Amino acid sequence: MAGALQTELTKRLGCRYPVVQTAMGWVADPKLVAATTNAGGFGFLAGATIEPGQIEAAILEVKALTKGPFGVNFHMFQPNAGEVIDMVLRHGVRAVSYGRGPDAATIKRFKDAGIVCMPTVGAVKHAIKAVELGADIITIQGSEGGGHTGSVPTTILLPQVLDAVKVPVVAAGGFYDGRGLAAALAFGAAGIAMGTRFLMTAESPVNPATLSAYLATREAGQIRVTTAVDGLPQRFVENEAIRRLEGMTGFARLVASMRHAHKWGREAGMSYPKMAKLAWTSMTSDGSSFAQTVMAPNLPTLVRKGLVEGDIKTGLLPAGQVASAIGALPACADLIETIMRDATGRLAALAALSSQSSSETERS
Repeated sequence: MAGALQTELTKRLGCRYPVVQTAMGWVADPKLVAATTNAGGFGFLAGATIEPGQIEAAILEVKALTKGPFGVNFHMFQPNAGEVIDMVLRHGVRAVSYGRGPDAATIKRFKDAGIVCMPTVGAVKHAIKAVELGADIITIQGSEGGGHTGSVPTTILLPQVLDAVKVPVVAAGGFYDGRGLAAALAFGAAGIAMGTRFLMTAESPVNPATLSAYLATREAGQIRVTTAVDGLPQRFVENEAIRRLEGMTGFARLVASMRHAHKWGREAGMSYPKMAKLAWTSMTSDGSSFAQTVMAPNLPTLVRKGLVEGDIKTGLLPAGQVASAIGALPACADLIETIMRDATGRLAALAALSSQSSSETERS
């Protein structure tokens, strides 16, 4: 067993190792979260893609599979945001992660209950704002990361955020092994967060056909950013779906999005007025444009088709660039053990190098 490596992250979250599994939609299910937590990391349940009425059952399933701490991710624009908040508070979940929202009043509810607030941001100004609203820990994701991403690489964004805020910072985007953890700690981060690396594990619920497609992606350039899905930059494995969306006119994408929205809303049990209210809330919050709002339903429909149904041609395959460097699907326990062993080895080597340099300086 790898030796413990305690940081401010492990102290606040109560995990053994400073390794976080991010809340990927349709991927971070109770089994993956529990496997991560049991291996000493910290897993986040993907509450944003759990159907209304099912979030409590999912939380209880995680609790049945592990005695360790875990978190729940959500956003304020999902139909059951209130339900997620209530269930997180009721069951004493250790932490919550989020992007846009919640507001200061909701964050205070979490903090008053002793729940760690850990948003993910992709820009320095968003990190500063998140701390002003009450964030306890900030996760920064550089442009190498999968799904929605910014334009600043992790190696630039991480030190900028570390200089800008006084709370622990977790690095995401481009991490998949022990060398990456050692590098993040050397920068001053409290740990790393990984999505794609956990997506590609033995406990991942992703369709086997899709996992095979990820393993077959050997060039980082095949995993690229596009705005054709919902108007925001997102990183996916290039496939027929991406090329088709990019080749469509704006009107054609709008028609497809409206069709997806109707299907998604009816499956979620939403009335037409409620769907319209949700769209309006999204469009008028945090600078969202009309185009981004009306195109947003493309995302869950097409990602689910790729990840759950195994349709690697007409579905979407979100991934960080690190997917091209991953060639196996280890169990979470083996993955985290290897990461910790390699990280502590690299840190020990650096310490020895520093000691040797100091000795040589003294002799001279």
